[in-house]
Amino acid sequence: MTELPQRFSLEQRRVLVTGATGYLGQAMARGLAELGATVLVHGRNARRVEEIVDSLRDMGFDALPAIFDLNDDQAVRDWFARYGECALHGLVNNAYAGGAGAIETATEDDYRNSYEVSLVAAHRLVQQALPCLRAAVRECGGASVVNIGSMYGMVSPDQRIYPGKAAANPPFYGAAKAALLQWTRYAACEFGAEGIRVNAISPGPFPSEDVQAANPEFVTTLAGKVPMGRIGQADEIQGPLSFLMSDASSFVNGANLVVDGGWTCW
Repeated sequence: MTELPQRFSLEQRRVLVTGATGYLGQAMARGLAELGATVLVHGRNARRVEEIVDSLRDMGFDALPAIFDLNDDQAVRDWFARYGECALHGLVNNAYAGGAGAIETATEDDYRNSYEVSLVAAHRLVQQALPCLRAAVRECGGASVVNIGSMYGMVSPDQRIYPGKAAANPPFYGAAKAALLQWTRYAACEFGAEGIRVNAISPGPFPSEDVQAANPEFVTTLAGKVPMGRIGQADEIQGPLSFLMSDASSFVNGANLVVDGGWTCW
């Protein structure tokens, strides 16, 4: 039996983190690197990706750039063709792009775009990554996929905390995240017997530093909706992700780990 601290180690593991240039994405990449993983830092902006890779390397961690547009099927295929069939021990589907909105004002394209970058991109990446994930299973007995959902894939936002419909968390975001959570369950059932575990994390209120600086009153309102009485800090996503990515969660499959300070418990 492996000792518990060793089961949390990600030494000699390679993990691709999409959307790794964002607020939570950077924290995810750093947390995985701290546990020994070689982190493949994904993004479309080459300069930002290289900055984060350099920062991780300056801290003594292993990191490599993964620059491609995950909405471009050919670009994804080309990247995996260059990567080859080397083992990929972990995949974090974290990327998302979109703005605020409401049902009354949203367009059909808003929904299509949201589903494309959340659900379809996750499907595309897992499909293309399968040979590499299977190589990881052959190498060390397992591989892990973690999809980043949202508390708004579980509950609807409280419209009263927003100054107007134009600023509200949009329905197409919640719908896409809910779909991603259900897709996670399907994937867990399809690939679990192979040793590829698929789980989700649903973060709660983690406003970026820019939002915190620009809208302190709104952040206070957000904190008041949380049973713990505060918002989440970026590094608080690292522990849950590291658990699901490591052998410490070797019998966890198809789960949705909610990291919201209790928001969805009300």
